[in-house]
Amino acid sequence: MAVLQRLLSERCVASLPSPDTNLLKFGLTSLDMINLVLSLEAEFDLVIPEGSITPKNLLSVAAICQLITSLMKTNSVSSG
Repeated sequence: MAVLQRLLSERCVASLPSPDTNLLKFGLTSLDMINLVLSLEAEFDLVIPEGSITPKNLLSVAAICQLITSLMKTNSVSSG
């Protein structure tokens, strides 16, 4: 949420979306979405595979949380 909150505050959006709200309703552009992916990768020290960078995985808080959780589980299994 902190990553998304920083991105939205840069767009002068004070409120956080509900988990299922489409983030494009907040005026995010495709460049913002790229910055979101890069910020998520840095924040969670992981790589989001190109095939996972889809609207389905990035257009809501719930979808982003599900994606990050899935990738973190995969990474912990791979490294463990």
